[in-house]
Amino acid sequence: MAHKVTLLPGDGIGPEVSKAVVRILEATGLKFEWEEFAVGAEAFEKYKEYVPRAAYESIERTKVALKGPVTTPIGGGFASINVMLRKKYELYANYRPIKNLPGIPTRYPGVDLVIVRENTEGEYVGIEHEVVPGVVESLKIITEKSSMRIARFAFEFARRYKRGKVHAIHKANIMKMSDGLFLRCCRDVSKQYPEITYAEHIIDNTCMQLVTNPYQYDVLVTPNLYGDIISDLCAAFVGGLGLVPSANLGEFAAMFEAVHGSAPDIAGKNIANPTALLQSAVLMLRHFKEEDAADQVQNALEFVYRKRKDRLTRDVGGTAGTSDFADAVVETMAGKLVESKT
Repeated sequence: MAHKVTLLPGDGIGPEVSKAVVRILEATGLKFEWEEFAVGAEAFEKYKEYVPRAAYESIERTKVALKGPVTTPIGGGFASINVMLRKKYELYANYRPIKNLPGIPTRYPGVDLVIVRENTEGEYVGIEHEVVPGVVESLKIITEKSSMRIARFAFEFARRYKRGKVHAIHKANIMKMSDGLFLRCCRDVSKQYPEITYAEHIIDNTCMQLVTNPYQYDVLVTPNLYGDIISDLCAAFVGGLGLVPSANLGEFAAMFEAVHGSAPDIAGKNIANPTALLQSAVLMLRHFKEEDAADQVQNALEFVYRKRKDRLTRDVGGTAGTSDFADAVVETMAGKLVESKT
């Protein structure tokens, strides 16, 4: 049976990295049916919609989307496509594994943590208005329903993947009602998982603690904005956003995406690194319960990073292009790529 996936390549380098990832996924031997759609500025030029109705209909059919980077205008223009899709399908749980790839030197070797972020409310509800000229009010929404739901997701994730600790990240010392509600929900849920250590850190202290000693963390569960910020911070531990995956899960749909920029300055040059989208696709395979295929892709990716620096893209010290890197992963999966002698 083929896995049906809505493919949203994005813009800038998105089409290139998406093409590379699709080729690697198909090399697993699994069958896929791809329903491909443009989103963002390109879609608006064609359809006068930033997300075409046909793309929405596709996601409702397939229940799964794989999305490349999309440029979001700053301070104007259209809203974030990511946020639009998360809201549309109530993809309430975002999680980003932060783990070092072999062969990439960083100041923090051996990091292995997961950020679980509430994905539908907080400051990102986008409820803003100008009270009087020069004064803008923005509302932060925290609900018991969403806080309990994301806390359960974090603890279930920890239990499933045998992770021993969950930290709730908050600012309840100042925002006593909103973050206080989030924190109370995390505490209540933690009592149902006695085998998992539960702890709490204030968000500003968390940033200092992460930079000082990221190894103390295992799973971090956060409201929306805090998770957005610290997930980018933590990506720096392992080489940047170009290397880390992201998943957005809801009750009825899921979206797996690269969260780095669309890099229009290098678009079309065959030099972009598809690793972030590829690792997101590995999470998609696990979502499909295709664990063997997920391991096959992940192991091949790590082999190339560990043993064939010459087949890596330039941003991580190699000399290869996007397509050559994809070739190297596919060749490794087929047992045809050997360790470099240099």
